[in-house]
Amino acid sequence: MIETIKYIIQFLLGENISPEIGEMIGYTSNQADFHKYKIAIVPSGFFNDEIYGTLNSLPKLPLKIWEESPLLFGEPQVEKVNNTIVVYADLVASTYFLISRYEEMVRKDTRDEHKRFPGKESLPYRAGFIDRPLVDEYGKILRLLMRENGIKIPEPEKKIKKIYLTHDLDQIAHFRNIRSVIGGLIRGLKRPKEGNNALKSFFGGLRFDPWYTFPFLYNIDNEVVKHVGSVRCEPILFIRAGLSRRKEDRPFSNLIHPDYQHLIKYTKRKGVKIGLHTSYAAGVHPDLVVEEKKRLEHFAKTTTTYNRNHFLNTREPFDMISLINAGIKDDFTLGYADMAGFRLGTCRPVQWINLLTKEVTSLTLHSLAIMDVSLSDKKYMFMNAHDAYQYCEQLINRVESYNGELVLLWHNTWVEKTPQSYHRQLYKDIIKYLLTK
Repeated sequence: MIETIKYIIQFLLGENISPEIGEMIGYTSNQADFHKYKIAIVPSGFFNDEIYGTLNSLPKLPLKIWEESPLLFGEPQVEKVNNTIVVYADLVASTYFLISRYEEMVRKDTRDEHKRFPGKESLPYRAGFIDRPLVDEYGKILRLLMRENGIKIPEPEKKIKKIYLTHDLDQIAHFRNIRSVIGGLIRGLKRPKEGNNALKSFFGGLRFDPWYTFPFLYNIDNEVVKHVGSVRCEPILFIRAGLSRRKEDRPFSNLIHPDYQHLIKYTKRKGVKIGLHTSYAAGVHPDLVVEEKKRLEHFAKTTTTYNRNHFLNTREPFDMISLINAGIKDDFTLGYADMAGFRLGTCRPVQWINLLTKEVTSLTLHSLAIMDVSLSDKKYMFMNAHDAYQYCEQLINRVESYNGELVLLWHNTWVEKTPQSYHRQLYKDIIKYLLTK
C-alpha cells in the first residue's frame, strides 16, 4: 500500500516532477511527523480495514467543495503547522477512488443488461463532474500549495499531449453476404437506394459498401498525424479475433476472408496501428484473451500490445489480469457506454490498481473520453448535433488544460453517408477543431 500511495502522490504532482519532490509530501495523521514534510495530507480513514470495500466507504452526497473542486473524502480545510502545510482534504483517497473505479467494485449489483457499470450511476455523474478531470484539478491545487511553501514546481504545458483516434471493427460491411443483401432488397421496396446499395456492394466489391468507410476515417486521421506528428497522434483499429458464437459477438469475424485481409493490409498501408478487440465472450471468460490475441497476431501478421473490450465491457479483476498475462500493456476500454466524459477522473493515462491487493500493476489504462454512439443514442445522452459538438469541444478544452490525452472512438458503421446520422460531419468538425490545437 505504501508504494500505491507514493504512486498516487506522484501522479497528482505530474510525471515531469522529480520523485524527490514527491517525498516532501506525507500521508499521515500523526502530528509528530508533520515536521518531516512540506505538505502533510491527513487520511480520512478510507483505507481502514473495517471500512475499505464496504458501502460505508462510499462518499456521501452532496459532496463538500474545496478550492472550487468537489471533495470525495476528508474536510476542505488547510492549516499551517510550523513549516508544514496540513491538508485535511484526503486527496490520496479521493484520487484512488476515481482512478481505480473503486465504486464499481463495491456496488457489484449496479449493472446494466451487459453487466457493465452505467455511467449515469457513477459518482462523477451523480455529483455533476463527469465532464471534469477532477484528479487533475487536485494535482493543480497540490502544486499551488507546494509553491506557497517555497517549492519551485512548474505547471504542465496547456497542450493536448496525445491524441488517440480509434475505431472498433464490429462489422466490416453491410451487404457482403446473401442474408444481408436479401434484407437490403426487401427494404429497398420502400427505399430503392438501399436496394441499389445492397446489389452494388455484393457484386461490385467491398469498397462500394456503405459501411466500408475506412478510407474516409483514415484520411481524416492522417490529417491530424501530419499536423501534430506521429508521436502526438496515433490512429488505431481494434479488430475482433475471437471464435465466440454468442449473439453479442455477431456478426462473427472471419480474419481469413478476403474482405478482412484487404482491410488489414489497407490499415497497415495507411499507418494505422492494429489492436485487439476482445470478444464479449472474453468478458465472461477472461481466459480467452490469450487465445484471441494470438489469433489476431497470426492472421494480421503483426504484434500488438493494445486492447479494447467489445461493448466496453470490463469485469475486474480477472479480465485485467488476463490482459496482463496475454502481454497487453495498454487498454483503451475505460469509457462509459452511456456517458462521454472522464470515467477515471483524469485525462491522463493511469496504471491499473488491483483493488483486491491495492497494488499498482504494469497495465496502463487510457480513459475513453468520447464515443460516437454515447452522444446520440436514445438510451444514452441523446444529443442533437449542435449539443454533441459543444460537449465534445468542452471535453477537448479540458484535456488541453491539463496536458492530457484525448481518446476518441468512431465506428465505421456510424459515418455512413446518411441523413439519419450526424456522426460523419461531427467527426470532421471535431478533427477540424483539433487541428487548431
